[in-house]
Amino acid sequence: MAVITHRTVDAGGIHLHVAEAGPADGPVVLLLHGFPECWYSWRHQLVALGDAGYHAIAPDQRGYGESDAPEAIDAYSVLQLVGDAMGVLDAVGAQRAIVVGHDWGATVAWHTALLRPDRVRGVLILSVPLEPRSKRPPTEALARRFGPQHYMLHFQTPGVADAELGADPRAFLRRMLTATSGSGSPAAPPVSTGFLDGMPEPTALPAWLTEEDLDAYTASFTPRGFTGGLNWYRNLDRNWVLTAAWRDALVTPPARYVTGEFDLVVRGRTAEQLAETMAATVADLRGITVLPGCGHWTQQERPDEVNSALLEFAGSLP
Repeated sequence: MAVITHRTVDAGGIHLHVAEAGPADGPVVLLLHGFPECWYSWRHQLVALGDAGYHAIAPDQRGYGESDAPEAIDAYSVLQLVGDAMGVLDAVGAQRAIVVGHDWGATVAWHTALLRPDRVRGVLILSVPLEPRSKRPPTEALARRFGPQHYMLHFQTPGVADAELGADPRAFLRRMLTATSGSGSPAAPPVSTGFLDGMPEPTALPAWLTEEDLDAYTASFTPRGFTGGLNWYRNLDRNWVLTAAWRDALVTPPARYVTGEFDLVVRGRTAEQLAETMAATVADLRGITVLPGCGHWTQQERPDEVNSALLEFAGSLP
């Protein structure tokens, strides 16, 4: 079984902690986590990829875990996050890689493939499809669609969600990871007085999540809280402006998409509906899988199916 090792790399002016597995000279697979996660969300994939001969790399992205967390909100734009991905590849000596992303990491992976296709052999995405560009700034579009109490709008004000989520990191992580898994609620509740209003204290953890897993996540977030990750949300409108030049561009590297039936991001959309959506944004979509009974935490809830899809996709690439 592949051994997971850890180090810190200079990713071009920012220092990022990375977890690695597999041979150093193997084909590189870059694994990008979402919120509120860290490298640990890829624990199952790191081992599977390493055992298959790939050099798997999972960074704590900027603002997370043991990586640098700049104070400025505008230091978390998608252009800088794509730059971090390039910096990690440079640090390990990889000219090209398969890029895998979940949740916010999916957004970074999509944009890495869009902005730097020369560095991407293929992109496998979990949870977040690539939607056509909104005609309005994202916060305006969210307010129109979901109302002013949507959780992403709640996250916009510095300090508010930071204090709520950071008051008891373990309790927040336990409630959120449970409520948005396949055994929890499939819908994101509106925020009234706080983000956790619609996420009850669970009577038991879902089968895929152990107390030891919660220990790992709690240790990752307790020292600095959640501000780094929340700052990603505070760049929604800035990202929309910065990427305007690519408004009609397609992702050209080969792509594969996997999501859960109960993932709040897709809200019950079928594979056919998702394919229709991404036909306007992805040139070479090589398959969509909707995992029955799976919630938002795709690679953790259903590691075997995700590993199988990932290895099959990786093996099909030149």
